[in-house]
Amino acid sequence: MTSNEHRKRIRRFELVQHLHELTFSCYHQRPLLADNNRCRILAESLDDACRNECFQLIAFVFMPDHVHLLVWPQDRNSQVSRLLARIKQPTTSCIRRLLEQTGSRLLDELLVRQASGRASLRFWQQGPGFDRNMFSPAAIEASIDYIHRNPVRRKLCVRPEEYKWSSARFYLDGTRDHDLPELTLPDALWLDDSGHQTEHA
Repeated sequence: MTSNEHRKRIRRFELVQHLHELTFSCYHQRPLLADNNRCRILAESLDDACRNECFQLIAFVFMPDHVHLLVWPQDRNSQVSRLLARIKQPTTSCIRRLLEQTGSRLLDELLVRQASGRASLRFWQQGPGFDRNMFSPAAIEASIDYIHRNPVRRKLCVRPEEYKWSSARFYLDGTRDHDLPELTLPDALWLDDSGHQTEHA
């Protein structure tokens, strides 16, 4: 069995009506995002990916060693796998250039030699990460709360809105930090006439 066959498999349900809670980690769960410049690069890649792949970003947090996103596909051709590729690949390329420019020793630690002899930077843990579909108001609210409370649980801040690399402040008072990706609040289109979200609303 090849190494690819050992990788975790995820069956994705690509439905426009559903939101996706996505989680993916840094290489070997290292705190590679405990750096504002790298987070800015990731935010720019996330913005570009959502725009090009027709997703709206509903909530997010960049933790030091992993990322949580809540996204909503806007098109029937939108695919989570393409979105993730457009986030991860440009982020890795830009961070590699940054490490090369600054002469960081981290570059040598993250470079992996391929069978072809070519060295590639491993910034993200291999594999698809975690993907959960949701469409009920309770599930969406719980996901947003979970995402925003991650830094508090890790004791990185006292209140969710104090953590820079999160959508918590935007939900609190509408603050739009220019370093952060563009955000969209939950849409009324998800609600049926009774005020409850349904799968086919």
